[in-house]
Amino acid sequence: MLTKDKDDIRSQIEMLCLDQLVPEDHPVRKIEAAIDFNFIYDLVSDKYCMDNGRPSIDPVVLFKIVFIQYIFGIKSMRQTISEIQTNVAYRWFIKYGLNEQIPHFTTVGKNYVRRFKDTDIFEQIFVKILEEAVKAGFIKADAIFIDATHVKANANKKKYDKVMLEKEAGNYQELLDQEINEDRKLHGKAPLDMSKKKQS
Repeated sequence: MLTKDKDDIRSQIEMLCLDQLVPEDHPVRKIEAAIDFNFIYDLVSDKYCMDNGRPSIDPVVLFKIVFIQYIFGIKSMRQTISEIQTNVAYRWFIKYGLNEQIPHFTTVGKNYVRRFKDTDIFEQIFVKILEEAVKAGFIKADAIFIDATHVKANANKKKYDKVMLEKEAGNYQELLDQEINEDRKLHGKAPLDMSKKKQS
């Protein structure tokens, strides 16, 4: 005897928490346990004063979104935001509930530009995250350094690794800058000059 499709299950209300939906061995749990993202708050404290009462994205959330794109190889920030909307593990990682609205791509772009344009803070933070990811084994150093520029042969490994991580962070930031500017052009806005970086 044939059974009917369980269409009703799609509208069934169930009591559960987000934590129950993320497998214990999922990579985001391992990343959360190994990397303390709270260092970000100290580095951006002067960039997050009141903006005329407008709410901003938590800086840790912003960088976790960036890290999701990087470590899971998602091709664009726009696609990353789209995938976070439906991926419960990604939501768990950035601490957004099932009913919370994920920041829109343009909101991410505006926060990124407003906070980090003309500074090297983004690079500082991303390099630190990459360092921690390499230490924890989430990223293989060889995969980052294989296409890196030549560093003097007498440079020690620690210095070499630091230079290569800075290069990797810079490459990623260039791609993010390009995507933000393409979106600005699409909406009739002038592209921003992202080339100026000052030490923070």
